[in-house]
Amino acid sequence: MTLFEIVGLYAALNMLLLVFLSFRVIGVRKKDGIGIGDGGNAQLQKRIRAHGNLTEYAPMALIGLLLMAGLSATPIWLHCLGGALTLGRFLHAFGISNSEGVSKPRVFGMILTFTVLTVEAGYLLFHILA
Repeated sequence: MTLFEIVGLYAALNMLLLVFLSFRVIGVRKKDGIGIGDGGNAQLQKRIRAHGNLTEYAPMALIGLLLMAGLSATPIWLHCLGGALTLGRFLHAFGISNSEGVSKPRVFGMILTFTVLTVEAGYLLFHILA
């Protein structure tokens, strides 16, 4: 795989997760007749946040991967970070959707995501400022 194909792999996996999470929101909206907002529905609130959290974090992390590929990062860097991001986003979505409040999958998912973003930022800054 080329560096950009590796990034494409993780972008595609996160896109599929986004579509899945979107359909979960739509399903509750349709079932309960809630067009806008969450209607006070706790299940819908959790699904909206699982979807929203992915849209808040995944794009920047994927941009980081793309920039790293442009700077000729090794495939192992891209696979490790892309895999950690994708696993983190899945765990977070699972954790927030299936529990009230804090859960281990949700916390571990955020730890993975923050680690990916921090490593990407460090990698980019090192290569830009070195």
